[in-house]
Amino acid sequence: MLHLMSRVLVCVIASLWTVAPLADQDTPWGRASLQAIDYAPQKVVYDVAVADVESFSRVLDRVSYLHNLYHADPFDESIVLVLHGDEIPFFAVDNFGRYRELMRRAQSLTVGGIVQIRMCRVAAAGHGLEPDDIQGFVKVVPMADAEIVRLQQEEGYAYMR
Repeated sequence: MLHLMSRVLVCVIASLWTVAPLADQDTPWGRASLQAIDYAPQKVVYDVAVADVESFSRVLDRVSYLHNLYHADPFDESIVLVLHGDEIPFFAVDNFGRYRELMRRAQSLTVGGIVQIRMCRVAAAGHGLEPDDIQGFVKVVPMADAEIVRLQQEEGYAYMR
């Protein structure tokens, strides 16, 4: 009889144990916690090839947030965007009227020299654009892939896509 009672007690305890997590079915693992991390400034290269204004705007959001997270340290921080996709026409002088706000936002990130925007000459030519057709705050490099590799291998930049 004692053996039967102890088995019943074990079953009751076990059922209470399994019911407790089911009390809140939306959070069976609890809730996430915020990790307090102080990030040191870094050198980062963004490999940018996006298809529309919204996607490019999100890239600018990420760059801006990273720049602010690093406390805008001009000695230890450097962020380079290397453009080689369908965002290239946004930077065309002839398209300024259409993309005025986006260009003002991109240019404002480059003030102070911490954030730089570089564009692939090969990709620009594929869009029918030459360096003289591009806004002046952009630096045109011979090839995006070669520039990204150079920044990583020769200058120690971390890669972001």
